[in-house]
Amino acid sequence: MQTLAIFGGKPVRTKPFPQWPKFNANLKKELLNTMENDGWGVGSSIIKKFEEKFAEYHDAKFGLSTSSGTTALWVTLKAAGVKAGDEVILPPYTFIATGSSILMANAIPVFADVDPDTFNLDPAKIEAAITDKTKVIMPVHIAGNPADLDRILAIAEKHNLIVIEDAAQAHGSEWDGKKVGAIGLGGIFSFQTSKNLSAGEGGAIISNDKDFIDACFSYANCGRIRGGEWYEHQFLGGNFRLNSMAASLLLAQLETIEADMQLRDKNKQKLDEAIEQIEGLTVTKMYPKATRSANHLYLLRYDKEKFNGIHRDKFFKAMQAEGVFTYGGYTPLYREQLFTIDSNEYPWLEGINYKDMNYPVTEKLCTEEAVWLRQTHLLGDEQDIQDIIDAFVKVTTVLKEQPKLFSE
Repeated sequence: MQTLAIFGGKPVRTKPFPQWPKFNANLKKELLNTMENDGWGVGSSIIKKFEEKFAEYHDAKFGLSTSSGTTALWVTLKAAGVKAGDEVILPPYTFIATGSSILMANAIPVFADVDPDTFNLDPAKIEAAITDKTKVIMPVHIAGNPADLDRILAIAEKHNLIVIEDAAQAHGSEWDGKKVGAIGLGGIFSFQTSKNLSAGEGGAIISNDKDFIDACFSYANCGRIRGGEWYEHQFLGGNFRLNSMAASLLLAQLETIEADMQLRDKNKQKLDEAIEQIEGLTVTKMYPKATRSANHLYLLRYDKEKFNGIHRDKFFKAMQAEGVFTYGGYTPLYREQLFTIDSNEYPWLEGINYKDMNYPVTEKLCTEEAVWLRQTHLLGDEQDIQDIIDAFVKVTTVLKEQPKLFSE
């Protein structure tokens, strides 16, 4: 049996995984063309072209670019009619922006637990969270793996609610052969540095509803209305516009996203097939109608009982020493310091005690089970993927057969 690197053995690999974002000559060409020949912000033809192409790529009629995924979330909530005191149902297993955008809209985040097989909002937990204040259900397509939109939309229709998709990680993901984002009333995407389409920062909203996207335009554009005067402001909006340089980078990446997705698909399949053979590790499932994941992250679950009760953190350290960076990802959103609510600052949340909440699936994922690999690990060649597999096999074998090493 090989000695683990954490105990002085030779690591499986020492070279880094591919970098992201990927630079290429076409990105430079498009960026320079924009800087030399187009407006840099308001009125840019490049921004307009990107919005149209991005919406078209995602099977939507309308697109609007924004300064970030976070601002896109706030804008969609306001455009959907969310007002102070309204409730928005969301999963507690997500990035902070899903929750903070609700607070910024003066609304109330209401959590419903997630499905352990997909890490996504569990439709079976939603109806118990609905009250007469509920306005929106906001599913998150975690790691680009689509949430169960059919069941969520059916619940929303039954209770006359709006569905806004947080597709920040889900560029190109598909539900029943249709790209996510505009299957509900609308959805948002992020172009932050790590995302599968990246401009360093940026976001977008897509929809098939013209009135909704026009309202989004107003909230993202200083409260202006389409066709109105430049100094005519009808809504309490902000300046959440994207610049044309960022749009040019994103336009160029729309030409390469399919090739990148195919590579992630191929590498994920190879990892899944190998990891499924390791008792104690469970690969993330997809719902039957989820026809494609963006594979923004590679997620799986770790069962310490199959590894002699050894905690996940020791598994992480052993894997990292082998040159494969595994980590735990999110903490439960309601345990973030932000949700230690001061009712003087957030009077509409008075009486809500987030710090005492406990959603068992989310708790277990965050503290014991969830294992993350960054998307860069899915962008390598066959040897890179084999190294990941070899590291998983090497570490889990020692966890099972030499557990005393981890108690010293």
